[in-house]
Amino acid sequence: MCLPAKLILKKNSEMSDYYKGKRKRNIYCSGERESFKISRSKIDLFLNCPRCFYIDRKLGVSQPPGFPFAINSAVDKLLKQEFDIHRKRGTKHPLLEKYGVDAVPAKREEMDEWRENFKGVRTHHKPTNLIITGAIDDLWINTNGQYIVVDYKATSKDGEITELNKDWQESYKRQMEVYQWLLRKNGLTVSDTGYFVYCNGRTDVEVFDGKIEFDVTLIPYSGSDEWVEKTLVSIKNTLESNQLPDSGEECDFCLYRKSVNKVLEENNHRE
Repeated sequence: MCLPAKLILKKNSEMSDYYKGKRKRNIYCSGERESFKISRSKIDLFLNCPRCFYIDRKLGVSQPPGFPFAINSAVDKLLKQEFDIHRKRGTKHPLLEKYGVDAVPAKREEMDEWRENFKGVRTHHKPTNLIITGAIDDLWINTNGQYIVVDYKATSKDGEITELNKDWQESYKRQMEVYQWLLRKNGLTVSDTGYFVYCNGRTDVEVFDGKIEFDVTLIPYSGSDEWVEKTLVSIKNTLESNQLPDSGEECDFCLYRKSVNKVLEENNHRE
């Protein structure tokens, strides 16, 4: 089926509002003297696919972003509001009572900034001259004065979620470890054990009735940030290089680009 030209133009216009392609800002130049910002998510991108990271931060073309999940954002907002009530009162949230966690939501003047996207917790990594940032969901503190990193997750899966044992959940673990590293670089004593507040939407109820019910599970995770420093050095070396790095072993974006180039060559087409 062929689309009318006007409709094609309209669809292309809508896509350009969603994804701009090559950008002119936030591009690393070899020999950069000014500090260059790298977010927690870009560290994860580097670990998943050095080539996509290089094309993004060095050449200025990011992967197309996924559309945000509005329900996940709503759950995130409501959880923050709920824990903030106990933060203000200095009381323990019922979830912490249920799981016997020795902690209460931490009172820090920086909390609003540390939670804000594009700001978050940040530190200047002097060996690489990179500014590392990451926005946390929550921070608790135990009676020993140790801060506990907390991350909210929302999903809908069959069965109870009690552990992070899937390959795709490895990025969740790295996410928490970067947050722990960032907070330590800001002078906080941080517990190795963090928690995921996992909200699993139920589909076994009889009727929808205009609302979704969630089972909320608290999953502990003992992290180690020992990999962060050496990864930042690798990131810096990659940015300084003029050689395109290898693709990640399971990078769908690289596979797509390779497949498109191949089929265009086979059919004698050019972009």
